[in-house]
Amino acid sequence: MKLKITVLAGDGIGPEVTDEAVAILKEVADFGGHDFTFVPLLIGGVAITATGSPLPAATREAALQCDAVLLGAVGDNKFNALTPDKRPEAGLLQIRQALGGFANLRPAIAYPALAENSPLRAEVTKGADILFVRELLGGLYFGAPRWWNKDADAPGGGEAINTMRYTKAEVVRVARIAFELAAKRKRKVTSVDKANVLEVSQLWRATVTEVGEDYPNVTLEHQLVDSMAMHIMNTPRSFDVVLTENLFGDILSDEAGVITGSLGMLPSATIGGAINLYEPVHGSAPDIAGTGKANPLGAILTAAMVLRHSAGLEQEAAAVEAAVAQVLEAGNRTADIARGSDSKQHLVSTTEMGKLVRDALAESLGQPTRQAVHAS
Repeated sequence: MKLKITVLAGDGIGPEVTDEAVAILKEVADFGGHDFTFVPLLIGGVAITATGSPLPAATREAALQCDAVLLGAVGDNKFNALTPDKRPEAGLLQIRQALGGFANLRPAIAYPALAENSPLRAEVTKGADILFVRELLGGLYFGAPRWWNKDADAPGGGEAINTMRYTKAEVVRVARIAFELAAKRKRKVTSVDKANVLEVSQLWRATVTEVGEDYPNVTLEHQLVDSMAMHIMNTPRSFDVVLTENLFGDILSDEAGVITGSLGMLPSATIGGAINLYEPVHGSAPDIAGTGKANPLGAILTAAMVLRHSAGLEQEAAAVEAAVAQVLEAGNRTADIARGSDSKQHLVSTTEMGKLVRDALAESLGQPTRQAVHAS
């Protein structure tokens, strides 16, 4: 397998966690004889400092020549005085637009070893494994017209408008991704809308129902977004793939983060466009950058998604995920997921956590095979 990966480490803790994700990918490549090439480029605050732009043209053009983009984190408070279109976060929005991905995949998994990290009771979260599929390019965030007339004394002043809009084609393409993924999991799709009030949601529900007819082996259910917010907290094990429009997915996937217990554990992928974009959910956390406190597991699990969705290496992706679970079960914790005074917990640094996962992965992928090759 040949794969050319753009690496956009970005700001804050981005470079630290991205280094560990890249190390995992190199480990997989070494064991499997794969050819993974990594192309480091600039985005965000570091790009502004070097070039004056949060997404230099060279980064955009080079990324479009690669097979996948792995991003760390973007954002730095020292650029807050800039207008929004000039800040580091604008680079993230621009690269997403350039790559064209319309479906954001965000897992929310309850790791048994981190049960105490969640504010939910362990018996509620036990066994929860949800994959959110969020439409990313439509809906309220992108619909037109949109404006805010800040002059309250002017005609029509003191008014703001946003437009929620979807076409059938936009719903069809993201729904098909959700059903295809569900067919490889527990064969259930829960589609979230507000069809009792919104015409856009009525289109959404009718279209998803129509698409579902092409997948007779996948169960489809519909949930209103307000009741879904409650069900995720009460019965998270009831869900497999959750399909949402843009706004609802933004809110619900963040809410589901409490199942895992830390933003540092959450990976994501944006697929469907020219090039897939992979990034952990957490931010740049500049306050802990360089201290060795950053949790690299979200980035490492994001690397697993690269293996699954861009490299087509499902077995290797599952092995990375299993290695993460194994390291957690052994009691290893970065500061964000350390809880209480449990003597079985071992506080480790960013790089130590990365090495522990690589060691567990090496054992899983076939350490004896490597030794045998050296012996010959």
